[in-house]
Amino acid sequence: MRRDFLKLCGLASLGVAAPVGFPDIARADEQVPPPYDGPFYIVFNASGGWDTTYLMDPKGVGEVNRLYKQDDILTEGNIHFAPTAANIDQASGGLSNEEFFKRYGSELLVFNGLDYSVNNHAPCSRYMATGKLDSLAYPTFAALVAACRGPECPLAFLTFGNYSSTGNVVPMARVPYLPTLGRIANADCVEGNARSPYHDDFVNARIEAALKDQTDARISQTRLPRIERAQSMLYAAQLNSKALQRVTPFIPKENPKYRLQQQAEIALASFKAGVCVSANLSIGQFDSHANNDRDQMNLIPELLAGIDYTLRRADKLNLRDQLVVVMQSEMGRTPNYNKGDGKDHWSIGSIMFLGPGIQGNRVIGKTDDGQFLVPIDPLSLALVDDKDKGLIVRPEHIHLALREFAGIAEHPFSEKFPLVVPAEQRLQGFWG
Repeated sequence: MRRDFLKLCGLASLGVAAPVGFPDIARADEQVPPPYDGPFYIVFNASGGWDTTYLMDPKGVGEVNRLYKQDDILTEGNIHFAPTAANIDQASGGLSNEEFFKRYGSELLVFNGLDYSVNNHAPCSRYMATGKLDSLAYPTFAALVAACRGPECPLAFLTFGNYSSTGNVVPMARVPYLPTLGRIANADCVEGNARSPYHDDFVNARIEAALKDQTDARISQTRLPRIERAQSMLYAAQLNSKALQRVTPFIPKENPKYRLQQQAEIALASFKAGVCVSANLSIGQFDSHANNDRDQMNLIPELLAGIDYTLRRADKLNLRDQLVVVMQSEMGRTPNYNKGDGKDHWSIGSIMFLGPGIQGNRVIGKTDDGQFLVPIDPLSLALVDDKDKGLIVRPEHIHLALREFAGIAEHPFSEKFPLVVPAEQRLQGFWG
């Protein structure tokens, strides 16, 4: 029974977290980890490089885009955005910029003019995910905050793609489909059906008692560290199996049609059950080297619809006031078209945030008409005309601000992966 659970975890690429307080071997009198009650973190990744001129950094001059003019640019509060309603297929299930910013503009923090320093996918994805360009060892923010906030959670860090390094501080959990989540949540039942357990309750009680006796006996014996660790992992799996059963009531009966919505349901059910801290959600194909306008007008509305779905579902599950959302991509698109009507890699882009503690209806930073960044003053966050005096904001500045916002900047795990940002370059009042 438990062996099948561990085997299923392996098939699903699911890491099993050992509860806190198990330095060598799990004690048999340990209890099931209590539910984690937030805050929760979701990072949405537009993998491949989104065209920010068709989203939150519109440009209507210099033929930077071919779908709207300067006078067509729209505003919601302090946020300027590109009009897209006339250029998307409404039957595709996508969401226009008009509708998205109308719903969430008052909550959104937009940063324009982020310098990625390079324009290749692999290093840019790593840089945006971790805040560290020149290391493969650093964990993503989602993994780091999971390790700091809820390492005892069975699915502390969920990921659905994109760069997902953990820095070996937390297990990586992959649950690709909702039925898979059901099977994991009910590992002691046939095909994950809670109504069809393998054993009656009194049999399960005897199995648990036998396992406890075995673990008690092993604790008193001197064993090699490798064997002790294996036993600790096994007992942790036994405890986590019980914790995962809490997910069952929150798994929807119907599977959503679209990919981000499917990912969101898995993450939100895990949040609601208190077995997950963070999730890395992702959709790809944004790398529009040909037919940029067509591809971006298909993908950006899909991305926004997925974010909108996640926020509305979180509201129904009473999670919205605990949900922090990051929306990002590893690069932007060039301010000019190539011969294939596409746009190539551009090392300047944007990022958006939303959630409790984040003051919305704000735009920090800017790019000029040629889509080159304008530096800012890190103290006032105001634009600086003299490019030699202002701060060029890079991912490490954003990630340090994220760590401070999440209250993990001084955690030992964060200190293990330092971000070198001089004190005078730290963003003050970034979250409002």
